[in-house]
Parts: sequence; C-alpha cells; structure tokens
Amino acid sequence: MALQLTNTLTRRTETFVPLEPGKVSIYCCGVTVYDLCHLGHARSYIAWDVLRRHLIWSGYQVTFVQNYTDIDDKILGRAAAEGSSMEAVSERNIQAFVADMASLNILPADRMPRATQSLDGIRALISELEAKGAAYSADGDVYFAVMKHAGYGKLSGRDLAEQQSNADGRVADVEEARKQHPFDFALWKGAKPGEPSFPSPWGAGRPGWHIECSAMVRAELGDTIDIHLGGADLIFPHHENEIAQSEAASGHELARYWLHNGMVNVGGQKMSKSLGNFTTIRALVESGVSAMTLRLFVLQAHYRKPLDFTPEALDAAATGWKGLNAALQLTAAPGPARQAGDFPWADARSRFTAALNDDLNTSAALAVLFELAKPLRALANRIERGDPAAEAEAQQSELVARGELLQELAGVLGLKIETEPANADAGANGDPGAGDAEIQAQIEARLAAKAAKNFQEADRIRDALKAQGIELIDKGGGLTDWIRA
Repeated sequence: MALQLTNTLTRRTETFVPLEPGKVSIYCCGVTVYDLCHLGHARSYIAWDVLRRHLIWSGYQVTFVQNYTDIDDKILGRAAAEGSSMEAVSERNIQAFVADMASLNILPADRMPRATQSLDGIRALISELEAKGAAYSADGDVYFAVMKHAGYGKLSGRDLAEQQSNADGRVADVEEARKQHPFDFALWKGAKPGEPSFPSPWGAGRPGWHIECSAMVRAELGDTIDIHLGGADLIFPHHENEIAQSEAASGHELARYWLHNGMVNVGGQKMSKSLGNFTTIRALVESGVSAMTLRLFVLQAHYRKPLDFTPEALDAAATGWKGLNAALQLTAAPGPARQAGDFPWADARSRFTAALNDDLNTSAALAVLFELAKPLRALANRIERGDPAAEAEAQQSELVARGELLQELAGVLGLKIETEPANADAGANGDPGAGDAEIQAQIEARLAAKAAKNFQEADRIRDALKAQGIELIDKGGGLTDWIRA
C-alpha cells in the first residue's frame, strides 16, 4: 500500500504523490520562542519527525524546513517583564528548543529560518500583495483584504458571509475601525512607542505572524510545496491566512497536503501556555521521566486524535519502554547477521510499513515492535538474573536477525537505546509479560485492522494476546477492554 495521508484541505485520506518524483518538500510551523516547549509541542514535533523518518526510510529525498517566530507580542511581553530584550528572550529559548528536541531524538530541520532574518522577503511579499490590490495600508499598518481572495476559508471551512453576520453589532476598537472588513488581518504593524521596530515602505514596524511563514516558505522551498504541517489549533486563522496571502501573491497552490495533529488534553482541556495547564518537556525529563518514555507515550495515539495526559498513561508508557529498551540493548552489539526472510516473523517489516503507510498509524507500528521484542526481552531478563545459557542463546541467528530488524524499525519511530534504567517498576520480578502500553498498542492495531476490514490480521492480534494471557472484551462504540486471564 502506498503512503496514505489525511489532507485537511480536502478532508479526505489520499495517496501521497510528490510534486517531483523521489523528492518531498515539507514546511513545519515552528515555535514562538518566548518560553520553554511543553508536551503539546513534543506531540506535534514527534509526529512530524516520524513522518520525515518514514519518508527517508522509504527512499525519498526530503527537505524539511521549520521556522522560529522570534518577533511576537508574547516575546515582547516576556522581555518587558524580565527587563530584558526581544533578542535575549528569543535566543535563550531557541537554545532550549534545540536541546529539548535533541533529547527527544527529533531530527534537526534541514533549515530553520528566523522571522528576524527574513524581513526582506516579508516586505517584498507585502509589496506584491499591495500592488495586486490584495492588501492596503492604513496609518502605518498594512492589512490583507480577505474579500479579495475568493478561496478564503477553504482550509477551515469557514464562511466569510456567516462570520460577517456573527460580527454585526460588536464594538469596534481603533484597529478594527481601520479595516475594510472585520476579518482582514495585519501583514505589517506600525511601531508602538518603546517597541523594537524595523524600517519598511509603510513606516517603522514589524511583520504580522502569518506573513512571516508565507515569506519563509517561499524563500526556502518555492511557491508550492508538498506538505505543510502544524497543530490543529493553527488551521484557523494561521494556516488559512497563510494560504490566502501566499496564493494571492503567487497565483499557485501553497501546499498539496495539509496535515494537522490533535491536541494534548489535561483534565479535558487542551494543554496550552495560555490556560496555564502545561507541562514543559524539560520539567518532565528533569523529574525523572525518560525522553524515550515521552516519545513512546506520544506514539501510542494516532497523531490526529487527542492525547490525554495522565500519570497513569505515562506510567504505562514507562513500562512499555522498559521492555523495548531491554530488547534493544540486548541486540545493540553486532552479531552473525542472517536475513529476516528465513524466519516466520519475516512479515514484520511489511506489517510495520503498512501501518505507517496507513496515515502514520504509529500505534499499529508499535505493536509490531512489541511483538519482535517479546522473546528478546525475556532473554534480557534471563541474562540479568545470571542465567548461564542465555548469553549463548542471544547469539543464535534467529535472535540476531530479529534484533537487527527491531533496531531498524525502532529507528524509523525515532526510539533509541537509553542506558539509564526506566522509572517504572514493572517487570522487577523478572516477568516478561506484556505491559499496559504494549497491550494498548496491540488493541489499537487490532481496531485499525478491523476498520480496514482486515479481519485475518485482527484475529491474529487477538490470538497473540490470548497466548500472553490477555483476554479482550469488545464493547459498544468501537471500544475494547482487556483483562489478564
């Protein structure tokens, strides 16, 4: 099966076909660098890292661009509160971002432009829009005229006429009074007293958020790219506005595929800095949660679904990672390699590939990893207990080949060996049985197989779990519970 991706723009799952055979251009909306990254950022960037790794593993030449927003009201507010500067706040948090992403084993982007380094392109793009009648200036500000773009709303499904009706009667502030339409948005903001500013044909000021990304996409990748990435909270207004201004300027489609990840929820609410319910990546790692536990926790849920953050879910992920990590450590040293095709589990690679080709079904891909890891994890437990025969068994061709395949597939998911022990106490008694994370991954893979009407695979997963003493209980609404028999 070819790679299938759910395209927000068309609201369909489509076969991925790049603009140029063998090459893929990707732009990922980056962070506004006023604070440390939280788990919501981790969720997004881990998902897109897996997409990138899978494309590379599949043989594509991938160009991955991710920006830094280093001009923003929040950065200015943080600088003012600290008695610092926009540059100092941005640089500190850029360095923290680099360190946090490295800890999660997220590949660095090929290029990471900054808004402050893209001002020439931003000003040029605004001038083009103004020349085409799609933008207008007013008292030092420049606005995009949404009514000039016939396709406005095509990504988010919003209707301008309906929005106009809903806006009728509201009290307009000074900025609103300058606009031709209530939903026109700023391309350039005139400088306020005491704020950092940059020169422009419209006077000193700074760019709006949306125009920054449009200019950086064009400068780095051209008028049309293959894939544009971001969180679901960016669909409107950010990505909708990106499309409008880019396509009004170039006359070409901005991106062929738009992918958006679901939010991280805490107590039923989206995790965000504005709500104050966020947990930073750094705080979690410093509390003793391993980076690969966080990565596994994120990968257990499909990227488009909400991810519920609870201590119990994190503990389950820690248990699952402890077993995988033990299996990976056992097979890290090279041995007498043998082709996986000689063994009954040789279809693991094809099942793993099919899972990721199915709109990045990482839970099903993880299920394949857990299956490969099971005998290796049991062997690692025996070695830890001092079983004299276990070391020799680890060199058997079947286990060496299994371990090499596990290493390869884990790498596609960005999971790497951690030498520090996991926090979870699961398995301390030497029991190599399945942990909660592994079981849930298998259940998700089974549900995906049933949805695809692949009942043979669904039955295979049920039988494999039953052999491990796990009884599945199918309930209404597509839900499945489990008990240890």
